[in-house]
Amino acid sequence: MKISVIGAGAMGSLFGALLAEAGHKVILFDIRKDHVDKVNAKGLTVEREDTSRKISILATTDINRIGPTELCLIFVKSTHTAAAAETAGRLADRTGLVLTLQNGMGNADTICNVLDPSQVIAGTTSHGATFLRPGAIRHAGAGDTLIGPWTEKGLSGAKHVADLFNKAGIQTHVKEDVRTVLWSKLFINVGINAITALTGIKNGQLLDLEKTRQLCQSAVNEAVAVARALGITITGDPVKTVFKVAETTGTNRSSMGQDVDNRRLTEIATINGYIVQAAEKAGVPIPVNQALTTLVETLQAHY
Repeated sequence: MKISVIGAGAMGSLFGALLAEAGHKVILFDIRKDHVDKVNAKGLTVEREDTSRKISILATTDINRIGPTELCLIFVKSTHTAAAAETAGRLADRTGLVLTLQNGMGNADTICNVLDPSQVIAGTTSHGATFLRPGAIRHAGAGDTLIGPWTEKGLSGAKHVADLFNKAGIQTHVKEDVRTVLWSKLFINVGINAITALTGIKNGQLLDLEKTRQLCQSAVNEAVAVARALGITITGDPVKTVFKVAETTGTNRSSMGQDVDNRRLTEIATINGYIVQAAEKAGVPIPVNQALTTLVETLQAHY
């Protein structure tokens, strides 16, 4: 299958590499010329634990060099989803599939502004990756990938992509109610990202102080209240899940924390900010998420 990856950062490069190793024709598309040039010249280096391997894969900064593709993977930051959707629309046309595994909420809806919703698949992944330097990434950890169709008509496409991923060693399951999956991931991001970004701490340090745990719990409980008001099915105990993720990723700096460290725009609008917007429709008070959103927006406005 011909696959294009829009956004060849750590995660985009990782999935592109795994699919290329499985024999698919993969093309990475990214605006970073230094990364693209290194990949084309010497291959993509993927480190994992004590091993390192090089993978031959095509990369480009020019969309015109890609041509029609059967599957587009979108891995850009949510701040660039609209532009990525336009790119995917050109590459997938009316028959190709488009999968978003991005953080935050609202990405699939933005993509559907350009493509037929039956072409759009959304999901989350537990794989972790770190961008080391141009031409090199670290595969930090593996886990399940959960995907599902954005409309009922897209179910066969989602099953096809899951089969393709599984054969490439990317353990993937199809969830027909993918919105519930995305909300579950949103609860984790709501509880961890903004607090770590504002305080400079690592994920595990959220659990060090009772007052910080309470702040995290309040943010998550507000998000859960909004989800329930919107009729979203809640599974398990979201707060316990967030605390568990913070513990198991204890030495990690959250993606929003890394954005702040590097003075980049964050994805606050599609995480805590999404809760703020959804709460207006649901009529649910969310003072903690409102405060966290405002603080992160203020911080990034004054880099």
